[in-house]
Amino acid sequence: MLQSLHIQNYALIDSLDIDFDNGFSVITGETGAGKSILLGAIGLLLGQRADLRMLKAGAQRCVIEARFDLSQYDFKDYFLSHDLDFDGTECIIRRELTASGKSRAFINDTPTTLPDLKELGEQLIDIHSQHQNLLLNKENFQLQVLDALAQDHDELYAYKQLYKEYTLKCAEYESAKEQAEKDKDEQDYIAYQLQQLTDAHLEADEEEALEQELSTLEHAEDIKSTLYQCHTQLENDTDGIVGMLRDCERKLSSLASFFAPARELAERMDSCYIEVRDIAEEVESGMEQVDYNPERLAVVNERIAQLHSLKQKFHVNDIQELLDIQADLQQKVSLIENSDEHLATLKRCIGQLEKKLTESAGILSKARQASAKRVEEEMRQRLIPLGMPNVQFRVDIRHDEAFSPSGRDKTTFYFSANKNVPMQPLSQVASGGETARLMLALKAMISGVVKLPTIIFDEIDTGVSGHIAEKMGEIMKEMGGDHRRQIISITHLPQIAAMGNQHYRVYKTDDSDTTTSHIVRLSDKERIEELARMLSGSTLTQAAIENAKALLGS
Repeated sequence: MLQSLHIQNYALIDSLDIDFDNGFSVITGETGAGKSILLGAIGLLLGQRADLRMLKAGAQRCVIEARFDLSQYDFKDYFLSHDLDFDGTECIIRRELTASGKSRAFINDTPTTLPDLKELGEQLIDIHSQHQNLLLNKENFQLQVLDALAQDHDELYAYKQLYKEYTLKCAEYESAKEQAEKDKDEQDYIAYQLQQLTDAHLEADEEEALEQELSTLEHAEDIKSTLYQCHTQLENDTDGIVGMLRDCERKLSSLASFFAPARELAERMDSCYIEVRDIAEEVESGMEQVDYNPERLAVVNERIAQLHSLKQKFHVNDIQELLDIQADLQQKVSLIENSDEHLATLKRCIGQLEKKLTESAGILSKARQASAKRVEEEMRQRLIPLGMPNVQFRVDIRHDEAFSPSGRDKTTFYFSANKNVPMQPLSQVASGGETARLMLALKAMISGVVKLPTIIFDEIDTGVSGHIAEKMGEIMKEMGGDHRRQIISITHLPQIAAMGNQHYRVYKTDDSDTTTSHIVRLSDKERIEELARMLSGSTLTQAAIENAKALLGS
């Protein structure tokens, strides 16, 4: 649960440090004093998007940090799965904003992402604001209430995994069906393209070899003439280079017995002789291989032109890309030929998943039906003390043929606050005050099964007063009675404020330049004065003070 909160340079807050206890705490203050600013700062810690306009004027950096005691909760899996340090007892969340627009988030001093921060935040704090009362009219929220009380987490998770697999397979089927229809329309053209490439008998390195051969054929006469001249100079009977090298080698060898350096020179000359003789042989061989061949030249030119035409047609730069296209076309042809079988396989798979989904959805429906009975009875019991002695409440669950992310159930809460008045969908009949009481009753009921460390009620008492407000305060105090839960209520009603185990006041101060918001924990004397102001206004009267004492039971 929330132990402490530090805020620096946020909106009207210069620097704020406040500690919180477990149980039921209340926060009061005049309208505009900064209670919504406090909630906005906490919202940033829960992963909400940052608005640079909330950075205090003139400040370069805003810091919001909260310390949580998690010793009574099992958060080990979350921290392990996100590779975060955790000592099993304490968690520190920090959010930083800078004037340059940069936003950073940290969990236990480790940088984290907003989605991860939000995932953790939703498990730490539930902020219930006035607009959240509107959720009561939403079918998805009503279904979530049933699931929370049914404690069908494992069953719902199993269904959602199946549903995810089902939607993916349906999407795959539709995509395959659409592609098959498209390909069948183009089947003749695809086959024609494939036949062109297949008939070309393409080879990856063929073009380079053809270009080289073309160059040789086009210069055959020059090549042959030059090679002939070289061979003549190398192998001439009278003054050929090969013969002269051989003669030099013999002469040097004859000196070796009485002139030592000649031996090495003779060996080197022999190496030159061998190398030049090999060159002469290759020159002769090349001379014999090269001939002007107009027929072969025409064939090579024609083949190069064919390859160039194919590259232009398929908009590629080399033969390998043509081969890739050929392979792709071959695969398309194969898919077209086997598309009916592939679609039938996907259809069978979808059918099997539908059977599993039907079974899984049925398990969820049974759990929800049982939960609905509990909701109906417990809501009546909780609403009667809240000024609805003739309340009627019914949970209607309808079966839907279509699968949805949460099952096949459609839910509507029916409600009537008056005797002999038929129940109607809650969204059509509940007033603002009634909706607030309904929501509080639901939250109290859900909190008994959902292990949420901290719940913050932001003026949930809107539209109620007097005895009803007192009863709402008692419910929140009862919720905070669990040592594993912390309830914080922001309220304008003294009847609720008097119920808190701890009382905090938000107020503003003005100087010549700025307005600043503050929050303080009230002493017993200060608390009496705050309640008296809430009862009588800015002028404290003795009667209001006595009334405040009476509310506090002191």
